[in-house]
Amino acid sequence: MKTEYAGICEDILKSDSRNPVTVAEAIMKKNPVPLHGPLHHFLDGAAFLAACRNSGMETDLEQALEKLALQAEKSPGSTCGNWEICGAVASVGAAMSVLHGTGPLSDNSFYKDHMEYTSRVLAAMSGIGGPRCCKRNAFLALETAALFMNEK
Repeated sequence: MKTEYAGICEDILKSDSRNPVTVAEAIMKKNPVPLHGPLHHFLDGAAFLAACRNSGMETDLEQALEKLALQAEKSPGSTCGNWEICGAVASVGAAMSVLHGTGPLSDNSFYKDHMEYTSRVLAAMSGIGGPRCCKRNAFLALETAALFMNEK
């Protein structure tokens, strides 16, 4: 796991908030998280995982964070402009995948739901337009994910 993730993991494991935005904000205040950059590709999904655990979802948070880190490490900076997918959305989507054990060959409703989540939040982001703002998009991705999980 990247060393930049260590402090985030430490704080994520201590978090008791059920609100993923609150979790992310607390981490951003305590750890050096740049306004823009690939650190959000881990942080955002990690905040979501913590909020899910704190809301009563059964998960081994340490193991989930390790799996998320493996995904985040593959995602370079500037995915929003170079790949046209926001790293915050990909991070939260990866966290959903970790929680539900889905993968590219999954044929259950979770796979469909995860794709629906990403399409919803990307549609909302496209309405805002550029330039990029990783923190703004992180909060939008997390707010949408919380509402989505409650709905589903």
